[in-house]
Amino acid sequence: MSFSPTPAQPAETTHRSPDDPDGAGKFSVSEDWLAVVVGLVLLALALTGVIPAGLIP
Repeated sequence: MSFSPTPAQPAETTHRSPDDPDGAGKFSVSEDWLAVVVGLVLLALALTGVIPAGLIP
């Protein structure tokens, strides 16, 4: 009995990484990263005094 290995199947070309543009040609940002950015902006505004201390609990 002879053994001849079968050739490897090519990888699927439909695999997309999260950095690939979506159908509209724009990069999409998940809501988790959007929440991080909004939180950092609010923190920066509070630390610089733009948001008054009375609004911070």
